Amino acid sequence: MELHILPLGDYQTNTYIVSGNGKSCAVIDPGFEPQTILSKVRQLGLTVEAVLLTHGHFDHVGGVKAILAATGCDLYLHRGDFDQPDDPMSRFCYPLAGAALPGLRYAEDGDLIAAGGLTFRVLSTPGHTKGSVCFQCEDRLFSGDTLFAGSCGRTDLPGGDWNTICRSLARLAALEEDLTVYPGHGPATTLQRERCVNPYMR
Repeated sequence: MELHILPLGDYQTNTYIVSGNGKSCAVIDPGFEPQTILSKVRQLGLTVEAVLLTHGHFDHVGGVKAILAATGCDLYLHRGDFDQPDDPMSRFCYPLAGAALPGLRYAEDGDLIAAGGLTFRVLSTPGHTKGSVCFQCEDRLFSGDTLFAGSCGRTDLPGGDWNTICRSLARLAALEEDLTVYPGHGPATTLQRERCVNPYMR
């Protein structure tokens, strides 16, 4: 697996460019600077086959429309973050909710997504948002804002729920594999390390 990490924007959201064949790629959570992302993809000699979103918050989706327009790729988002109430705070937090998005496909728990010569398994992990998911690919887990190194995502924004994210973290803690975890913000970690030191995983 070829993996490139671009921390972008004021929130330093991790955008991941992932390829298994050296020809095409998946882009995970393009939150900011779509031209920077597209330039990196061109530099690598890759074609964007799909955009995968761990959730619908503005800092993870800001570059989506420009990338879709430039590449015509597919877009995967959980329905829980596409179907949002029509109120000012929800519109701010979830700018893609209800939008006309070419190539949109709903990512549901257990789905297998083929992109970039790789297969991503969708794990539904609501709590940070209703539609939060993780993507498992080989021995890697792209956890969005569900799980961070030493911490977990906030639950005080629309669609967030503390008890729900606790259940999602318990689901991740119960995974048998010791996966390398690539979160939406901050450094990579491992599931085994988080089981040992992360108070929200106990």
